[in-house]
Amino acid sequence: QVQLVESGGGLVQPGGSLRLSCAASGTIFSITDMRWYRQAPGKQRELVARIDSTGSTDYADSVKGRFTISRDNAKNTVYLQMNSLKPEDTAVYVCGADIAATMDFRLYDYWGQGTQVTVSS
Repeated sequence: QVQLVESGGGLVQPGGSLRLSCAASGTIFSITDMRWYRQAPGKQRELVARIDSTGSTDYADSVKGRFTISRDNAKNTVYLQMNSLKPEDTAVYVCGADIAATMDFRLYDYWGQGTQVTVSS
């Protein structure tokens, strides 16, 4: 059984920084794309950042230059370094990943439970 568990959320003042982590555990044969999403109250879920197995990354325009996604393949973990945080970054941040959990290497989409990030003075 594959699980994704996020950590690192919390309350931070505007201009501050946080680092989110998302660790995948269980029987894992490979992980391709790893992603961070966020959802604020009353808003649709937004793809914040994505990183593929080669390390290539994509970002939402709203976070470019402030957020950095990275991964540690040995630890099956994806990170999101968030700098210069703004109140509009307040949301539940959820990680997702395409994971092969069986020997046929078929990929399935797995999701974490989310971690709250609140940016407020």
